[in-house]
Amino acid sequence: MAMTRDFKKTVKERAQGDSEFSIALLDEAISLFLNGEPEVARLVLRDLVNATVGFEELAVEVAKPNKSLHRMLSAKGNPTMDNLTTILKVLRQKLDVDIEVHTVPCH
Repeated sequence: MAMTRDFKKTVKERAQGDSEFSIALLDEAISLFLNGEPEVARLVLRDLVNATVGFEELAVEVAKPNKSLHRMLSAKGNPTMDNLTTILKVLRQKLDVDIEVHTVPCH
């Protein structure tokens, strides 16, 4: 019988031990948002928050209830642009990165 691991636990452990992986998750979430896949982007952000800053600390940083943040970053969540911007700011600070966006021609 094959051994399996909980996906969320695996992502959390990898992100906590590998800053490049955490940065790649942030990059992927932003790319997903900008390319029209907000549901998946919210789920990636949720996993990243769990693995890095944690929802309790994020709640303090953004002055929002923990449960509200969980709802915002669920598959059916609908964070406002202000809330999303604040969440991204906290993650950028935690990961010590800046975000640059570049457009490319469609092929």
